[in-house]
Amino acid sequence: MPVNHAHSRTEIKRCFPIMVQLRPNLTEPEFIERVTRQSDQYGYRLVYLEEAGQIMAVAGFIIREMLPLGRFLYVDDIVTDAAERSKGYGRVLFDWLADYARSNDCAHLHLDSRLDRKEAHRFYLRQGMTISGHHFALKLDESPGRVAE
Repeated sequence: MPVNHAHSRTEIKRCFPIMVQLRPNLTEPEFIERVTRQSDQYGYRLVYLEEAGQIMAVAGFIIREMLPLGRFLYVDDIVTDAAERSKGYGRVLFDWLADYARSNDCAHLHLDSRLDRKEAHRFYLRQGMTISGHHFALKLDESPGRVAE
């Protein structure tokens, strides 16, 4: 099964019904705008796995470099259509991402996953991933003022 890059607004739009299953807060116009902007400004890539004209799984990622990790591929989003889960599509897409990372001189593949996504965690562990740390977040529009120390 080929994995395709969603370059055009039409291809991005076709990915929305799958992506919204993971990101229900997004509207279709907002999704198309964000993907387009992030692609243009930051190198974000949206890819999809298609079979018989139907999109089965979608992933969004970016290649970055950081001091502690070197060059790595960071998966922002990976989701298989809920009606098509446990049929191997997620594995094909995950393997493609890992191969893409290797072919682009990345030393690692990273992603974050919400604590409540237990099925996703089992999937990632089956793919050989490890839980390597905690991700901390501070929502800035709700945070109390901080005093510099």
